[in-house]
Amino acid sequence: MTATTDIVQKLWNLCHVLRDDGVTYLQYVTELTYLLFLKMAQETGAEAQLLQGYRWDDLVTQDGVEQLTSYRKLLLMLGSENSSLRVQAIFANAQTSLKQPRILKKLVTSIDELDWFSEHRDEFGDLYEGLLQKNADEKKSGAGQYFTPRPLIDCMVSLLKPQPGELIQDPAAGTGGFLIASDRYIRQYHDSFEWTEAQQSFQQHQAFYGMELVQDAHRLLLMNMMLHGIEGAVDLGDSLSAEGQRLAKADVILTNPPFGTKKGGGLPSRDDFTYPTSNKQLAFLQHIYRTLKPGGRAAVVLPDNVLFEDGQGRAIRADLMAKCNLHTILRLPTGIFYAQGVKTNVLFFQRGTTEKDNTKAVWIYDMRTNMPSFGKRIPLTRGHLSEFEQCYGDEPNGNSLRVDLGENGRFRCFTREQITKRNENLDISWLRDDSLRSGDNLPEPEIIAAEIMEKLRIATKEMEALMILLEGEEAAEAVSASVGLSTLE
Repeated sequence: MTATTDIVQKLWNLCHVLRDDGVTYLQYVTELTYLLFLKMAQETGAEAQLLQGYRWDDLVTQDGVEQLTSYRKLLLMLGSENSSLRVQAIFANAQTSLKQPRILKKLVTSIDELDWFSEHRDEFGDLYEGLLQKNADEKKSGAGQYFTPRPLIDCMVSLLKPQPGELIQDPAAGTGGFLIASDRYIRQYHDSFEWTEAQQSFQQHQAFYGMELVQDAHRLLLMNMMLHGIEGAVDLGDSLSAEGQRLAKADVILTNPPFGTKKGGGLPSRDDFTYPTSNKQLAFLQHIYRTLKPGGRAAVVLPDNVLFEDGQGRAIRADLMAKCNLHTILRLPTGIFYAQGVKTNVLFFQRGTTEKDNTKAVWIYDMRTNMPSFGKRIPLTRGHLSEFEQCYGDEPNGNSLRVDLGENGRFRCFTREQITKRNENLDISWLRDDSLRSGDNLPEPEIIAAEIMEKLRIATKEMEALMILLEGEEAAEAVSASVGLSTLE
């Protein structure tokens, strides 16, 4: 066990201390974010960015009610306009969930007693990311919706090969996994010591940017980026609103947009989308291919319904394949995401220099059929993705020499003409599913139930869209209420 892993485990074990105080796992990680920010600022000599009187030593020397009162005031002051913009963003609307002074004392003392001296500056980010991983793995936390599995992130980044000087965007940034992995990849394959001062500044301040809607996730994101030495502009906001229109054109977009529909069934408040839709993934997909520079490339995680949804979904897929070369789809196995029952894919595409006929063929890799359901029992590793990476090839835009493995293989090619004959439906499978012939490999009952509910949700949305066309919105709402699925949105 490395020193970093050891500290992560010790910090995570402190969550048990908070159970009697009614603090949830996500609240616990948020609480740790505040305290670790203060401690790491002290350890790294960065306390100058904090107001005097509101630093780690000011907190650790106090006790009892006085310490808890001072801590509450500290959170308020660091989130005020008296602090730097980055500190303000991390502590914006910060409130403690702690009610008992002894709990705060335990946390502060335990953090102060850890052997921080053994940690190098560049390992603090890995430590914090380890905590985020722990939180995402804990089902009760609900934080998995902000956390894409790191093996999948590393796979997507390594295939797109981000380069120094490129603008790299994540419009649904979560806790920053794609941006941080991209920075790590660039520094791994390019000697940053050879960069000019201007290049160094670009990579630190401009290369990585995006947006995150949820404030608690945004707080964790800023802390994560700061500890990895990245200071790009990742704002708190909605990429599906006018705020998203202001995001700069990107060379690379890597993202995993949130699942579901726009709250209340409303449409994104964007006037630049040709195909308005309440389906957030289809809206994000439009944002992504419209925001890419000519020649820019993207990899995006999307649920199955994006591949087959009719109406606007069909039109958006056709528009995507006209404006971009949609060269590869990875059908992901089940169980790797927070939302059980939602089957997902990764779409890889490159924006064309023209507006039509950019997709000539789509290669699909089926990593789902006859694969285990991943989760705590079988965690996803980079090794599980190695065969797909070999099939994909070294060229980031899908131009490597590829081989169709036939009806019994996992990698196949489908021409644009074949897809047109399928009414632009990209939900293509060809392998025989052994689980249909044997009950030995069936998923857990809760996964089966979640898949059924997801299919019902999609069917209901399609019924609502049809009813709106035929009889208006009131009839559609009645359909939704009659099947009792309004709470699934």
